[in-house]
Amino acid sequence: MATWGHMGLQDSASPLMEQLIFFHDHAMVVLILITTLVGYMMSSLFFNSFINRFLLENQAIEVIWTVLPALILIFIALPSLRLLYLLDEVNNPSVTLKSIGHQWYWSYEYSDFAQLEFDSFMVSADELGESGFRLLDVDNRAVLPFNTQIRVLVSAADVIHSWTVPSLGVKVDAIPGRLNQISFLISRPGLFYGQCSEICGANHSFMPIVVESVSVKSFLSWVTSSEEA
Repeated sequence: MATWGHMGLQDSASPLMEQLIFFHDHAMVVLILITTLVGYMMSSLFFNSFINRFLLENQAIEVIWTVLPALILIFIALPSLRLLYLLDEVNNPSVTLKSIGHQWYWSYEYSDFAQLEFDSFMVSADELGESGFRLLDVDNRAVLPFNTQIRVLVSAADVIHSWTVPSLGVKVDAIPGRLNQISFLISRPGLFYGQCSEICGANHSFMPIVVESVSVKSFLSWVTSSEEA
């Protein structure tokens, strides 16, 4: 049986995702208030016998039901525009990762380091360990340092894909011949899972994304060992 924790958004692992969760809660409060008010007004109309045979036109009511929704929309739009600006902003990245979508796997290139690139395939069910997640684990994870500004350049080699990690609050389309970018900062260590969010063909469901967040020291050690290998 699903719990309330499994029915909402994933726990945030970046400041962007925290802002997305705050905006979701903000919009939900507004929607609940509107639903409650409209429901109360409808029920009061259904269950009373009050009439006003002289109420043919009322400019005050028309002004209220025109101005009030406009103010509510502004109340929702301003935080939304701020969040859109934050999602598109790129702030002096310390590490750049290039992600290229293929049918049906991801390949990664670390542009800041020489000869550090690899493909990332889904681990099949018969090779999966007891601690693995079916359809989510990969053979090569994208290792990134936390508390560091990250830039991800996303493209595709064949059809349109979408590089998506919900707990980081990032989702960017991978389009052949086009280079899109996203910037984020991971706030804690851990494993963060995602999947291609574009219907890209027969094996669309089998190209997961795994980001492993480690300390800067561990990241540099991993880079050194990977380059030597």
